[in-house]
Amino acid sequence: MSGQHKLRVAVMISGSGTNLQAIIDATAAKKLPLELVAVVSDNPNAYGLQRAINAGIPTRVIDYKEFDRRSEFDTELGHQLAAAKPDLIVLAGYMRIIADATVNDYSGRMINVHPSLLPAYPGLHTYRRVLEAGEQWHGTTVHYVIPELDAGPRLLQYRVKIAATDTEQSLRERVQQGEHLIYPLAIQWIAQGKVQWRDGQVLCDGQTLESPQLIEES
Repeated sequence: MSGQHKLRVAVMISGSGTNLQAIIDATAAKKLPLELVAVVSDNPNAYGLQRAINAGIPTRVIDYKEFDRRSEFDTELGHQLAAAKPDLIVLAGYMRIIADATVNDYSGRMINVHPSLLPAYPGLHTYRRVLEAGEQWHGTTVHYVIPELDAGPRLLQYRVKIAATDTEQSLRERVQQGEHLIYPLAIQWIAQGKVQWRDGQVLCDGQTLESPQLIEES
């Protein structure tokens, strides 16, 4: 990948950071032409911070409990992100809603992975909800972030067939395996220019992406 511009990527986490680890591993294996410039967390106890330290990635912690007002937290988060100078922000298990102003500042440069086949089942507790609804399929979606929750243009989806024996835990494990596959892949597409954001639309190989690319569990 020598000679290519390396995309400056900041990853935002709140917890264990398994998707962060998948991105770290893909970067170390030279599969991603990017530089991980920061791992940002709202939780000082997030294990993902240790993953970043182990990989030599700078960390930034903005503990929401230390702020009296949400607006103060949002302002500090904005400052910390700006200081990292990212080309792309990757939300990897970041559990706090980001202020609209910050989302708009990084329009077309912020992506998320959500554990459902969006637009179905936005929000929380997707595994329980799909099982209770008797759905046949579940999965995960990589999408661009816009102010409306889990509603941005979709890039890539991973789909699994729900088994009669599936529990929330078993389904989560299967879906997360897919996340660890498709999230680095989506970032690779962006880093290589295969996927681009232009005027609120997603282009793939120069053509408008009408529906997300789909990968099914093998």
